[in-house]
Amino acid sequence: MDAILLQLLNGLDKGSAYALIALGLTLIFGTLGVVNFAHGAIFMIGAFCAVTLSKIFSLSHLASEPSGTDFLGKPKYDDILYIKEWFGESAGAWMLDWSVPLSILFAIPVMIAIGFIMERGLIKHFYKRPHADQILVTFGLAIVLQEVIKYFYGANPIPTAAPEAFRGSFDFGVLLGFDPNAIIYPYWRLIYFAFSALIIGGVFAFLQFTTFGMVVRAGMADRETVGLLGINIDKRFTIMFGIAAAVAGLAGVMYAPINSPNYHMGMDFLVLSFVVVVVGGMGSLPGAVLAGFLLGILESFASMNEVKNILPGIDQIIIYVVAIIILLTRPRGLMGRKGVMEE
Repeated sequence: MDAILLQLLNGLDKGSAYALIALGLTLIFGTLGVVNFAHGAIFMIGAFCAVTLSKIFSLSHLASEPSGTDFLGKPKYDDILYIKEWFGESAGAWMLDWSVPLSILFAIPVMIAIGFIMERGLIKHFYKRPHADQILVTFGLAIVLQEVIKYFYGANPIPTAAPEAFRGSFDFGVLLGFDPNAIIYPYWRLIYFAFSALIIGGVFAFLQFTTFGMVVRAGMADRETVGLLGINIDKRFTIMFGIAAAVAGLAGVMYAPINSPNYHMGMDFLVLSFVVVVVGGMGSLPGAVLAGFLLGILESFASMNEVKNILPGIDQIIIYVVAIIILLTRPRGLMGRKGVMEE
């Protein structure tokens, strides 16, 4: 029972990342009709926003006065962090420790700006082009962004620490009445799940209860009619592209302590996230979230040794097997709308 609960927690953790990326993908496809293969790169850039802010907070200079001498008798100068010099010892240390959560404030404007630039500078020219053209150009953009990150940050993963208060693990065994240490789960993964739920709930609340969101939903259902009412739906869709980029970016920021950021992490998540979108149903926001958590949980259970002993390698293909089964029985996905990507 404890192993099952642990795998369920792992599945929710993976599903959170899948759901957030798939949610952004579906927002873009549902509003603009664009199959955006650069969305995984946006997730990667979000993770590197956390890396960048951490590096900025770690900038230092040598003290003007020596603090002593080394073993050769030469003057020894201490490294002094600029952030501690500017904000004080305690405030500077706190900011350095909490650099990942603080990266959210840094990432939001950066990711929205990147989304606007991508949409206005490139993707708007492919609205009326075939989906194959959209896939090729956005996939090419993803490779360019990947290589840019590789050039500036290198090819190796960059460890990014969570705040010290969340580096331990929570003992679910004691909470649920099992033996102590039976179910140990990292605090930060629980924080990531709660953060994902908050972002997903916020996006749905924004679309459901705000005038802007209601117009966007109406435009997703019937773009031409909304345009005939005198509403600049294209401008609102551009804003939604920025919001979708911010969602993927924030998913990357908070994922940085879980999986050390590297230049190809966007591609690693991209294919899986598109499978999630297709399984959930192209253009269906609830379907993307449902499929994200469902496939994350299935992948987690498939990674158990008991399962792999019976079906070797099943953990590598379980998502694709489930996708095939669902699409054979429900060609539009779990919650797909009629007419989406259908001739």
